[in-house]
Amino acid sequence: MEQPKMATREEVMQALAQVMDPELGKDIVKLGMVKSVDVDGDAVRVEVQLTTPACPLKHVIRRDVEAAVKSVPGVASVTVELGASVTSRPKEKGERLPTVRNVIAVGAGKGGVGKSTVAVNLAVALAKNGARVGLLDADLHGPSVPMMLGLANGRVETIQVGDQELMAPLEAHGLKFFSMGLLLGAGDAVVWRGPMLHKAITQFLEDVYWGDLDYLVVDLPPGTGDVQISLASLVPISSAVVVTTPQDIAFADVRRAVKMFEITKVPVMGLVENMASFSCPGCGTIHHPFGAGRVRELAEGIGLALLGEIPLDPRVSTNGDLGIPIVIADPDGLPALALARLAGTVAARQSVLNMGPG
Repeated sequence: MEQPKMATREEVMQALAQVMDPELGKDIVKLGMVKSVDVDGDAVRVEVQLTTPACPLKHVIRRDVEAAVKSVPGVASVTVELGASVTSRPKEKGERLPTVRNVIAVGAGKGGVGKSTVAVNLAVALAKNGARVGLLDADLHGPSVPMMLGLANGRVETIQVGDQELMAPLEAHGLKFFSMGLLLGAGDAVVWRGPMLHKAITQFLEDVYWGDLDYLVVDLPPGTGDVQISLASLVPISSAVVVTTPQDIAFADVRRAVKMFEITKVPVMGLVENMASFSCPGCGTIHHPFGAGRVRELAEGIGLALLGEIPLDPRVSTNGDLGIPIVIADPDGLPALALARLAGTVAARQSVLNMGPG
């Protein structure tokens, strides 16, 4: 009696070489994402290492891996295990934050567009997906992150790291964060100019023990001032996300913010449209009070991607005031779902940027 054909590891690997990462546009074997293949009779187990735990298309990769392996003669069952290892651009010797894989700046051309809300919820959403995340509140004149994370009265402690005494970031909702607000008393104001601001940002990068992070999200102050220039000169910024609202007056300032990032050689990943729409609480109809599709059209006009559209919902600011980001307070609501999608998009696009051209 003829024995049934048994699949080989080589045949499975050949099949996996046909599976493409939908974001990176290369096959998962060439990308080194296949970490192990075990063939036991007619059963195959494949371990795939994604480039980020926040991969928005992980279900597509799982499906394609299962289909490819099942197509190999002699395979009856397939088990796919997905892990993640966040990518980073090559590090240069002596640069600051050597244990931080990606620094993602969140900026805005003007105030009042919800930049800090987007930065906080983006960071928390990345952490919820299993990434190691830090959040640096670089808005030195208006530090709002401690309140939005529920630690407005938090204070900084120091820790000994080797022969250095460093400031320890506080932890909330699964991430580490640091802010000028943690160093100020109630009602204190920062009335500093360029050199002092530069020194403060330098200390937040060098004298805070961030540890190993996949992403350090930086909440920049609005506009195109000293802090943005200092940050870009002190540490390689992996990418920038620019937040805007749909009004033309807000978008006029977006162009200035984008230009500033171009001058400082920071790759602009794309735009986030905040307060894009709202859902009628009575009938559920989606309304666009400032017009639909305007930001997407304008973004495409300057060659940028629209990374996400966040709806207007009073619960976002209400929960922010209570120190509970909306992705925690109401994870199944429309704003939280939009912010979770944004986190996945940002993580995936950062992986693409890290891979470089080709």
